[in-house]
Amino acid sequence: MNRRWYDSNEHTEKALELLKDMDEERRRALSKDLTMVVKQIKEMHEEDEEQEVSIGIDRVLGLYKISNSRRWYDKVSILSYALKTMSTLPKEDFYNVMEGVYSTLSA
Repeated sequence: MNRRWYDSNEHTEKALELLKDMDEERRRALSKDLTMVVKQIKEMHEEDEEQEVSIGIDRVLGLYKISNSRRWYDKVSILSYALKTMSTLPKEDFYNVMEGVYSTLSA
């Protein structure tokens, strides 16, 4: 059984590993870009009133832990904000964004 909320998706886990090793300036820039992308996805979903958003129990637990600043990414406020914003996306969108982050960072 996976213990961390991001272990359930290969790209999410790998993207966070790459983010951890990234220098602060690049991490901040990427976090800002992620927040913008998430806001655009949310706006797109607002047009589709039938789209239901459910973040799931694992991500709720992850948000709780972020609020307690227990993990490395919780201590980077802009990254923490980006992850909180992303966690409200539908699961498929969240995983697609994280796959994009991993693909970009590993290239």
